[in-house]
Amino acid sequence: MGKFTYNRIHLIVMDSVGIGEAPDAGKFNDQGADTLGHIAEHMKGLNLPNMAKLGLSNIREIKGVPKVEKPLAYYTKMQEASNGKDTMTGHWEIMGLRIDTPFQVFPEGFPAELIDQLEEKTGRKVIGNKPASGTAILDELGKEHMETGAIIVYTSADSVLQIAAHEEIVPLDELYSICKIARELTLNEKYMVGRVIARPFIGEPGNFTRTSNRHDYALKPFGRTVMNELKDRGFDCIALGKISDIYDGEGVTQAIRTKSNMDGMDQFISVFDQDFTGLSFINLVDFDAMYGHRRNPKGYGEALEEFDARLPEVFDKMTKEDLLIITADHGNDPVHHGTDHTREFVPLLVYSPTLKGGNELPIRQTFADIGATIADNFQVSMPKYGKSFLEDLK
Repeated sequence: MGKFTYNRIHLIVMDSVGIGEAPDAGKFNDQGADTLGHIAEHMKGLNLPNMAKLGLSNIREIKGVPKVEKPLAYYTKMQEASNGKDTMTGHWEIMGLRIDTPFQVFPEGFPAELIDQLEEKTGRKVIGNKPASGTAILDELGKEHMETGAIIVYTSADSVLQIAAHEEIVPLDELYSICKIARELTLNEKYMVGRVIARPFIGEPGNFTRTSNRHDYALKPFGRTVMNELKDRGFDCIALGKISDIYDGEGVTQAIRTKSNMDGMDQFISVFDQDFTGLSFINLVDFDAMYGHRRNPKGYGEALEEFDARLPEVFDKMTKEDLLIITADHGNDPVHHGTDHTREFVPLLVYSPTLKGGNELPIRQTFADIGATIADNFQVSMPKYGKSFLEDLK
């Protein structure tokens, strides 16, 4: 098998699949949040036989998911150490960083001072400036945009500044240049915006379509991650879904776009057929974007069941060289107030065909324990934060 315990580690982040309020949930106004628990109650039980076998209900019982006597995986839950509950903070911590200044969200829209600067530097008026669905805001403001040339600025429950413009009104080059200006304006701690996103569209009022010319302007991680260490030592680091965007390409050797959770699973499973040594890393965003933020517990539950049904395909591809890690980056309880993420523990399931059987791991005090374990396995520089659990896997 070579000199490493595992030649390939496959990491799945189920975006927003929390497993109960964190001890500091009160600081984030998230008392009582319980993404998996509340979805299971709403569904009168979740049908997740494959995660059950791994030991999901051994972490803590989930309605409909039986607790098993001999789980296949090592299991526990992880607490976030960073000061935040957003996607970038969670993922950066997974790869060994700790974020003490949280990314900002803008539930009332962006400050007038920022909008004034954007208008002055771009020469275009701003309309919108509120949280909105990307399609709904086009229905509302697309016609005005086409008539006036004003750019549509909006946000979401995440730390994002999105700029929508019709490709025939604002040429792509200009839209991208506007987004670069917005990125520069929001790099400081005063605004601390995680991503600026160009959202070009085409069509006529009543029939607008967003195009594939979207472009993300993310922040670089605030330090070197385990992915940087892997890449610099010649290992593969295959980023699927929005992973490459989250790390702004840092430490990525191959980026694979995905269209949905199920397309993501197709791509993730096909990566097993590649001859590589290192990490494959996917984020399944639909749980969060399609169901958590939209407060749709039924859709969320069905998406979890669809994901679970794909796991046998993953297991079938695994050899003694493979380690699978399933976790999440924060919560997004669809029955909680608001439409924001929730501060929760996240599940941790760690499986390989080489393991003699699963067992409980101690509760992890930081998501960075995953990064530390990956670094430990491939014998690269350990991150500043995190404690490896590689030796605990027997």
